[in-house]
Amino acid sequence: MIMEELEIISKLQKRLKDAYQAIGTNIMAGGIDNMEKYKYMLGQAHAYQYITQEISNLLNPKEQKDDNKGKDNILKFDATKN
Repeated sequence: MIMEELEIISKLQKRLKDAYQAIGTNIMAGGIDNMEKYKYMLGQAHAYQYITQEISNLLNPKEQKDDNKGKDNILKFDATKN
């Protein structure tokens, strides 16, 4: 039973990563024709990033560090992916 749950979580993490990357690819390719669409996609990217981090925190509980202070508004897309 635990193995099935971990497999589902792993698949969910991959889908979130792929969706996040697709947004980054679309933004970098200039596939946005207005500011409303840009803001919507940026909001999606933040949500995917947040959910992914929360899943990671639940799977690997550890003391939270303040290393990320002030970096909450920075999104990093991998430009090498297609």
